[in-house]
Amino acid sequence: MPENVQSHGKIPTTVFTGFLGSGKTSLIRNLLRQSDGRRIALIINEFGDIGIDRELLLGCGDATCAEDDIVELANGCICCTVADDFVPTMRRLVERALPPEHIVIETSGLALPKPLIKAFNWPEIRTRVTVDGVIAVVDAAAVRDGLFAEDPRAVAIQRAADPALDHESPLAELFEEQLGAADLVVVNKADLLADEDWPAVEQRVRAELRPGVRLVRGHHAALPAAVLIGLAAAAESDLDARRSHHDDGSDHEHDDFLSFHLDVPALDDIDRFVARLEVAIARHPILRVKGFLAVGGKPMRLVLQGVGDRIQHYFDRAWRPSEPREGRLVVIGERGLDRSGVAAALAG
Repeated sequence: MPENVQSHGKIPTTVFTGFLGSGKTSLIRNLLRQSDGRRIALIINEFGDIGIDRELLLGCGDATCAEDDIVELANGCICCTVADDFVPTMRRLVERALPPEHIVIETSGLALPKPLIKAFNWPEIRTRVTVDGVIAVVDAAAVRDGLFAEDPRAVAIQRAADPALDHESPLAELFEEQLGAADLVVVNKADLLADEDWPAVEQRVRAELRPGVRLVRGHHAALPAAVLIGLAAAAESDLDARRSHHDDGSDHEHDDFLSFHLDVPALDDIDRFVARLEVAIARHPILRVKGFLAVGGKPMRLVLQGVGDRIQHYFDRAWRPSEPREGRLVVIGERGLDRSGVAAALAG
């Protein structure tokens, strides 16, 4: 990892923003593996009622992923709980006897970045921390498929029309907010795109960026730390340049989204469960599924993540003796998502 970049003695902070399933957690895990012993604190804003992302980071197999250095803010979107959660958490971190040398923040996929950046000007923390950079992580395949934005430019660069583009979409606005605040954009999952798809994807992303903001391609969320850290953007001092749909002071709401968790008994057959999940995703407005599963006869915990109809799973670590060997999934979807219907579909 590059040398710590500080401004007037302030602790640099990197904010990772991006839509659900874009790969923020994986990118952070890869960043931690390059820490070279540097003291890094992580603040994770999990949208949902259990800490899936925190557990994934604790399972990264690196000494940097220490229990005390990972703080979860699970009381709602970080940009909505600045005063109650974020600022007090930052104050506790910087007031440690041995404060972190760098802070990494993983926002919820629903968070607006600009209110969070603005919070770095609060009197309690403004002399101690600075926003080294805002990293927007974009799912390349999702952009190709036109899932986020609705405006004439999006229509012009898409080969196939998407019905969501015909009306105002909160997802489109969120996508624009994240890119408009970014100092660097990682177009992740580049391996899922054919060469001929890239011009349209890059055009769509660059249309929302401020002049001079770089765009890089990410393969499996693996990028050198030197690309992500040391931007010295001091974003909290550059708020006016980071446009937002909410600059008029109006509140934003997340009523178009619903999140719940489902307990899943130990599985006998992984493939059969994935097949049931695929059916549930096809029948219900599910945006994201993530969590852990127990598999009969297996000592390892199974991580499962799904975005749209793309489902991935892998064993990450052994179950701890104190842990109940049962699964739990967070399901995030659009308003009207039928919890009982999803649960029934997964039960078979």
